[in-house]
Amino acid sequence: MSGTPAGGANPGGATASAIPQPAPAPGTASGHRGQGKTGHTAPVGTEEAPRPGPRHTTAQGSASGPDGARPAPVGPRGAPAGMPAPGAADPYRTGRDIRAATRAGVIGRTPTPGVPPGSLPTRPLGRPSAVRGGRSRDSYYTFTCTPIEVTVPAPADQRPESPARTPAAAGEGAGRPGSCRGVLVFGAEVTDQVETAERLRVSERHQREAAVTLQRSLLPQELEQPDDLRVAATYRPGGEDAAVGGDWYDVITLGAGRTALVIGDVMGRGVRAAAVMGQLRTAVRAYARLDLPPHEVLQLLDGLAAEIDASQIATCVYAVHDPNEGSLVYASAGHLPILVRDPEGIVHRAGEPTGPPLGTGGWLHTSGSVPLGPGSCAVLYTDGLVERRDKDIDQGVAALAHAFAGAGGSPQVMCDRLIRSMGITADHDDDVAVLVLQHPERTGHDAELFHNAALDLLGGIEAAPRARAFASGVLASWRFPTELRDLGVLAASELVANSLQHGSPPMRLRLRRTDRRLIIEVTDGDEQLPRRRRAEPADETGRGISIIATIASSWGSRRTLGGGKAVWCEFALPTR
Repeated sequence: MSGTPAGGANPGGATASAIPQPAPAPGTASGHRGQGKTGHTAPVGTEEAPRPGPRHTTAQGSASGPDGARPAPVGPRGAPAGMPAPGAADPYRTGRDIRAATRAGVIGRTPTPGVPPGSLPTRPLGRPSAVRGGRSRDSYYTFTCTPIEVTVPAPADQRPESPARTPAAAGEGAGRPGSCRGVLVFGAEVTDQVETAERLRVSERHQREAAVTLQRSLLPQELEQPDDLRVAATYRPGGEDAAVGGDWYDVITLGAGRTALVIGDVMGRGVRAAAVMGQLRTAVRAYARLDLPPHEVLQLLDGLAAEIDASQIATCVYAVHDPNEGSLVYASAGHLPILVRDPEGIVHRAGEPTGPPLGTGGWLHTSGSVPLGPGSCAVLYTDGLVERRDKDIDQGVAALAHAFAGAGGSPQVMCDRLIRSMGITADHDDDVAVLVLQHPERTGHDAELFHNAALDLLGGIEAAPRARAFASGVLASWRFPTELRDLGVLAASELVANSLQHGSPPMRLRLRRTDRRLIIEVTDGDEQLPRRRRAEPADETGRGISIIATIASSWGSRRTLGGGKAVWCEFALPTR
């Protein structure tokens, strides 16, 4: 509807009276919420003197004559401007943030006064907005306002040259020529749309909460702490507007002092991505127990990911730290490079090889190796830490390397510092996982608790006696109790004898102690892994591995990268 020209005819006999306010700026609108089933829009008109009529409408607008004068606003039948005439009713509920307009005697029951000028905000032109009225039984409306301006010619009997013009008529203040400014208001009921949108928001919020809960329950509640490494991890879900992803990490102790470190990212969002992530993490832990090389673990995961859901592709890094070798052996399936900081503080990227993501199939993964000796540390991370929409991802990795070079403290402190340095906040648009590991240098009392000793064996009948003598001397120098020393010598003798019978040169006996365990390991050039079997009473051989399994806390075997195998056993040290 449009503003009514001053002095012009009002259709239907309605007379317009304005709420006294300044003229609205172009492009402003007022939002209302109606009550009941009102289908009317708030009428808008111009200020004018009252005229008798059966109905009354208040509106917001302005009018000016040729001399720029504005007539004083008055209400109908002598009522103040902005007040309804007797019997008038307001079809819209007046709120604190709603400009009220009233129409007389048409709809409604209780007269509602207008709102004082300048007390309420305006709304942008041409932008519908739904405004809450505060009561569940009310409907929702949008109001779109468009400013209009109409030129009003003077009536023939009011023109200066007209003889019919009288002082009384001229003094009425109505019918002045000039421009009429007003606002065209379009109202539409959007109750169903608003309520549907609210239900959708609630549903999305519940789904996101379920995905976050599922993902956190699938991540390790407490990381395993290896003897030779210090590790910490941090996971940050995206902000409220970001869907939960499938980031995960894990730390798995493999035995013989070796540790597997895993980080991955399922390319997807919501509960489905979290569920796939949980299945992959469980599979990684199972495959890790086989003590396979990293590239073979990823090969198995690749096939499993395709079976779980071919549409859910995932990236992953699987790395194994070996304190005996002082190295980190890894394989990558489409994931971002590991960053390693050496004892001098220089950060290096773990280079190739990098294969395609898990679930693509048809690719043979390979393993690489980077040094990670005492005094070094490394960080594994997901793309949410370094990926930005306005920057190349290599720039993000370079920024992380710079932050990592200056990050100090414990692994957990380093995780937090990297998160802050990369600008990750509560409203970040992607989830983030970070895993930091340190291989600390041992000094002082700690240095006395970590020792290594090795003996190369060429084979022959003298190998077993040499191994027993070497083990006895080393364990005595480490001041182990007599019982533990005797068990260690027996284990070393059985492992060497097994290698002599079923393996091939070169052979090496390695003894290692940490603050928690004694590790005995023998390597040789044959790839055939030993199996524990039941020996018959008449058998003269076949009892070596059974003896090891009986006296040791744990034992295992694996193939080595250079060819051959390693067989090991562990003894838990008595607590002090």
